[in-house]
Amino acid sequence: MRQLPLLLGLLMVAGCASQPKPAAAPVTPFATAIPRERGDLIGLDVNALVARFGTPRLQVREGDGTKLQFTAGSCLLDAYLYPGSGGGAPRVAHVDTRNRDGRPIAQAECVALLDAL
Repeated sequence: MRQLPLLLGLLMVAGCASQPKPAAAPVTPFATAIPRERGDLIGLDVNALVARFGTPRLQVREGDGTKLQFTAGSCLLDAYLYPGSGGGAPRVAHVDTRNRDGRPIAQAECVALLDAL
């Protein structure tokens, strides 16, 4: 019976011990060698994009900008259009390409797939 208080005291102290934290999963960055801009699309207006790639799958207005999304196979191309500093029709200022699971894809490859449609 004299051992019971000692045993309870040890259990209480053991309950206060810190637990080891699980190790964080390593983060694998995307490859950075994929070109990010496609010069021959920069500066095009909506009409030129539609004439080249057809009707966009998605069109989203965000403030002054517009995002048009075109698809071909596993390729998704997002063209971001903004009006120039002097106004006028919005033109492509930036292009992103990726495959359907979100990983970047070479823009030249994606544009070639869209051009083939």
